[in-house]
Amino acid sequence: MTNRDGGTASPRRSPRPLASLIPYLKRYRGMVAAALFFLTLAAATTLTLPLAVRRMIDHGFNEANRGFINNYFGMLLVIAVVLALASALRYYYVISIGERIVSDLRRDVFAHVTTLSPAFFDVTQSGEIVSRLTADTAQIKSAFGATASQALRNLILCLGAMGMMTYTSPRLSVLVLIAIPIIVFPLVAFGRSVRKRSRAAQDTLADASAFAAETIGASRTVQAFGGEAAAANRFGGSVEAAYDAARAAIRARSILTAIAITLVFGSVVAVLWVGAQGVLSGTMSAGTLSQFLLYSVIAASALGSLSEVWGELSQAGGAAERLTELLQEVSAVENPKTPTPLPSPARGAVTFDDVRFAYPSDPNRSALKGLALTVKPGETVAVVGPSGAGKSTIFSLLLRFYDPTSGTIALDGVDIRKADLHELRERIAIVPQDVTIFASSLHDNIAFGCPGASREAVEAAAKAAHADEFITRLERGYDTPAGERGVTLSGGQRQRIAIARAILKNAPVLLLDEATSALDAESEQLVQTALDGLMQGRTTIVIAHRLATVLKADRILVVDDGRIVEEGTHATLSRNGGIYAKLARLQFDIAGDQLAAHRA
Repeated sequence: MTNRDGGTASPRRSPRPLASLIPYLKRYRGMVAAALFFLTLAAATTLTLPLAVRRMIDHGFNEANRGFINNYFGMLLVIAVVLALASALRYYYVISIGERIVSDLRRDVFAHVTTLSPAFFDVTQSGEIVSRLTADTAQIKSAFGATASQALRNLILCLGAMGMMTYTSPRLSVLVLIAIPIIVFPLVAFGRSVRKRSRAAQDTLADASAFAAETIGASRTVQAFGGEAAAANRFGGSVEAAYDAARAAIRARSILTAIAITLVFGSVVAVLWVGAQGVLSGTMSAGTLSQFLLYSVIAASALGSLSEVWGELSQAGGAAERLTELLQEVSAVENPKTPTPLPSPARGAVTFDDVRFAYPSDPNRSALKGLALTVKPGETVAVVGPSGAGKSTIFSLLLRFYDPTSGTIALDGVDIRKADLHELRERIAIVPQDVTIFASSLHDNIAFGCPGASREAVEAAAKAAHADEFITRLERGYDTPAGERGVTLSGGQRQRIAIARAILKNAPVLLLDEATSALDAESEQLVQTALDGLMQGRTTIVIAHRLATVLKADRILVVDDGRIVEEGTHATLSRNGGIYAKLARLQFDIAGDQLAAHRA
């Protein structure tokens, strides 16, 4: 994750990062209780086996004890059936819990991310977020599923076996207790190293995934500029870096496993050697040593498996850290706890009062410098000026994607920072220059801002935007998939879909950001007619580079370097000889020359 100033954030070093997900477990206490019950039953059943072995060895295998032996083997068969059923039910509940938690986690992370302000996305790659929603949650699923089950099972077996070892032979058990610290301390030390390397591997993979998502989304641009080899080389380098980081994590886990097994079984061998001396001296029976031996093997195997599981849980801990970071990310634009209601009915009055603003990603450069602007209800105001002057920033602040550094912005007399975000944006419709089309049907794209809209309302909006004429020519009509980012549509068609979306929303404030920039002359005339009707009775703010689209505006504001430097109608501004006059002379002279050349 990157900081707001563009730096890389240091990972949070929680000793138990998976503990942050315990609230998700609490939602399903019944399933957790069932899983723990069958987990304990399976472990307890396993721990009864050495008792049967001791009795059989101590009683001996002879004809007099045939009935006794038969009964014990019959009990072993019953134990096997109980163990099988308990293991199956344990698996069912544990895996179900893992799936349920991951589903909830993915839903919560996605829902939270969609509420974050654009300032977050200015410094965070979308591909990294997707990686956390997929790869990291998959590791969490494994941790709360099979891995956690295996860890608990081995923990119960280890503790149970050690308890039975103490019951069987206290003297030998003391030797085991002495060996435990020698085993545990290296496991803890190496476990931290595994977790650190696992986190590095996940971060590197997320970077590679982010680049892949960005490149695949821009595949046409990559191919048009012949950038396939460069993109492949960069992604290949990222993948190799991810492989090296993963290999370092695997190496650490391998060392951890080797050390654990060596220490565990070395300790067991030493303890059993002492026990064998007791059998030879007659202070311990062969059955007792066999029972202790089996419990030692169970304890050693469980402890050895715990070392591997510890590595997997450490890796999942890194994933939990990254997901927790997303869930703990606070939006720079917060919804007020007790919002001020906007007046009803809406009037659409917009006011900017001495607004200053700098983007969080570039805090040293002011985008707006004391901007003052008042738009009356139903008025149409055009905002023109050179690129980078701050025109689009006005829209971003009015929609409250960002909050101004100073000054206030009001809608119908209410400071938008005090209004409910949802209510504020419900009263604003926007037709952006860069239209977002989703990979769903054309009907759903038009109805995106009004998901409950009827087919009739959607078609009426499309007709008003002159989108119906091309939609009805498609084989599936309004049910035609638009393709990812609307790749199956032309620029003009995407623009008309966006206009239909704004028409359907029917908001009192309309923002047009180069709304006809992607249209040919014929479509522009048709859509402009539709927009003229849409603008009636609505407060409309128009951003335009093509001055021919703002001639009918009630007022034209010229923005330069974050300030309004000129204001008036087309006629008055053209006579003043300022920035607008230069822009108008340049554009209209070029248009006249092109028209003359065409006629010639």
